Amino acid sequence: MPSRTHQIWNAQFIGHIIDSMADGVFTLDDQGHITSWNYAMERISGYPADEALGKTCQLLQCSRCFGKQCPASIKKCAILEHGNAEAKECLLKHKDGHTVPLIKNASVVRDDDENIIGVVETLTDLTELNKARREAEQALLRLGEMHRMDKIIGKSHEMQKVFTAINAAAMSDATILIQGESGTGKELVAGAMHYRSERANYPLITVNCSALSESLLESELFGHIKGAYTGATHDRTGRFEEADGGTVFLDEIGELSPLIQVKLLRVLQQREIERVGESKKRKINIRVIAATHQDLYNRVREGHFREDLYYRLKVFPIQLPPLWKRKEDIPLLVGHFIEKQNKKTGKKIIGPSQHAMRMLMDHNWPGNVREVENAIEHAFVLCTNDKIDCDDLPVEIRQSGSQPLFQGNSKPSVKTRSAGRKLSRENLLELLEACDWNKAEVARQIGLSRTAVWKYMKKWDIPLKNPV
Repeated sequence: MPSRTHQIWNAQFIGHIIDSMADGVFTLDDQGHITSWNYAMERISGYPADEALGKTCQLLQCSRCFGKQCPASIKKCAILEHGNAEAKECLLKHKDGHTVPLIKNASVVRDDDENIIGVVETLTDLTELNKARREAEQALLRLGEMHRMDKIIGKSHEMQKVFTAINAAAMSDATILIQGESGTGKELVAGAMHYRSERANYPLITVNCSALSESLLESELFGHIKGAYTGATHDRTGRFEEADGGTVFLDEIGELSPLIQVKLLRVLQQREIERVGESKKRKINIRVIAATHQDLYNRVREGHFREDLYYRLKVFPIQLPPLWKRKEDIPLLVGHFIEKQNKKTGKKIIGPSQHAMRMLMDHNWPGNVREVENAIEHAFVLCTNDKIDCDDLPVEIRQSGSQPLFQGNSKPSVKTRSAGRKLSRENLLELLEACDWNKAEVARQIGLSRTAVWKYMKKWDIPLKNPV
């Protein structure tokens, strides 16, 4: 037999354990009176232990038994019909009057002769969990709202064709290839297709294929197992698996290495993946939407992109028009971004002045819709009136507005802007900003290699990423 001292120490030790629990725990004797009350119960109910001890559990006014008179003996309590009560959601009334959502568990305690000597109840507070659920639901609603069709602005004939294509693609599970210049809204289009499809309640996972090295991208897409390579200290689920049931949006697909192209082809053909370092095949249920600003067909002809993958991707191609091809949409876009900035800043700008709008219409927008948004944000910083004036606009727009650089329907090019003059630091900065710091796009526009652009940036101490 353990000594009396040992018994007391054990009781104190168990008491400390119970008090350290996040869940509320209390006990009842065979008369239904509270005999113990841990710290969590004080927090959940608002009643300190000295107020609860000796009372019945009716003190809590549980929604599952509120209004019912507790029996004189706990042996007559309905909880004893099944010997326990597990995972019952209910509400209790806090001391200050508000209700607390929780999960209630109860177990009957018996002695060696199977006689009932009491009950142990545990209460899990659901307040924070319910708050997190509400926030997650609201975030999902906001995400869906962000990608609604009416967030893609345009009334032009070219955009009406895009809207028709989005609606058609949303009703299909076919692989989609979105092509368009940087800033034309490829991610918005992908989101609109996903959230209008039957996969809308499942994840939309976006991966920028140009942002990671081959090895990191492989692990990002397919996952890896512990020990697959140095630093792989645990198993990791890849983005394809995370998107199961939903959509994977592969942005800048033209930048994929030959190895990743082969593995992606297998995903599209067989709908299965293998984690890095593992031979086990894992089935996945996904829809793939790819996007690129490059001419993939030319990449195929040049030997940089697999022909079989190209045709797997372009089952349903969507071509997004550059903004210079749909200038009738510029006033709509300007109005949309002004409204957005008004909400963000608290200003009440009603629009651009007539002259400023003329400048906006004359500009050829090499950065497309993204450049429009950046231009309006720039104007909001400087504008002190109720209308955006010419001086509030970025310098490149003022310059192109005073001296139109491009005429007719031919595609404008930043390269044309640089023709006949030596590339300068200021000119390169202008090009980087116009192309949203996409070095590959800058290189294409001015007819240099990406390496050459990097060398100029290093020479002139220009940061590799947008410093803003």
